[in-house]
Amino acid sequence: MVSLNLFFNQLFQIITKISINDVVDMMIIAYIFYKILMFIKDTRAEQLFKGVVILLVATQLSGIFKLHTLYWILVKILEVGFILPFIIFQPELRAGLEHIGRNTSIRKLGPQAASKYDMDLIESIESLLDAVYDMADKKIGALVVIEGKTKLNEITETGTKINGEITKQLICNIFVPNTPLHDGAVIVRNLKVLSAACFLPLTQRKDLSKDLGTRHRAGIGISEISDCLTIIVSEESGKVSIARSGKIYRNIAKERLFNILREFEEKRHENNFGFIKDFIKKN
Repeated sequence: MVSLNLFFNQLFQIITKISINDVVDMMIIAYIFYKILMFIKDTRAEQLFKGVVILLVATQLSGIFKLHTLYWILVKILEVGFILPFIIFQPELRAGLEHIGRNTSIRKLGPQAASKYDMDLIESIESLLDAVYDMADKKIGALVVIEGKTKLNEITETGTKINGEITKQLICNIFVPNTPLHDGAVIVRNLKVLSAACFLPLTQRKDLSKDLGTRHRAGIGISEISDCLTIIVSEESGKVSIARSGKIYRNIAKERLFNILREFEEKRHENNFGFIKDFIKKN
């Protein structure tokens, strides 16, 4: 009981001596260890790290229980083995340093540098448009719904969940004729392909052109009940159209559609995180 009280007294003394600098120091170290663990996850280095942890625990236990011979052997192994990871995992270490260099370049620290979101946005839009206009050239019909603030959960449940990154290969493969997912719409949420082969409600408008088929009417229909932006590729003409707020805009050029999509996503992103930006500006 006395030893337990002594332990808590010592623990309390240590806690009371912790300053803000100590807290910041611990947070930085914790973050560094977290990034290291994420970097080595599912690699050969992960198994080595587990082995080192086990070895350290075994060394401490052998010292506590006064297993002198075992303790001496483990200490020597640790002393000699400290340099081995740097030799064995030289390629991984080099790749890690290159990764750090790419993500902390001076150019990215400048005021004119694009944020990670901006770079991801541009890359996703370019991949999507490459797929859309490649399918347009080949006259492959396609229907892509870019979700706005209104969630389309009921629509996504009618299709097949994918939750994958936007790539030209993925989009094109989905709409290849006579494949399981080609008949329906792709739903995009937060720069990811959320679901494919989704069924959309058809517009009931009677004033539409007679040459607009089911795909175009579905694209208009979903835009009437949400704030989404729909991209439609005609398999008859190979023209690209967009639907928004119940209206359709036909024969859209690639450069114009890039600007439309970028503005649409940036506004959606600002609506979601605008309060954070306002807080930062005020403080």
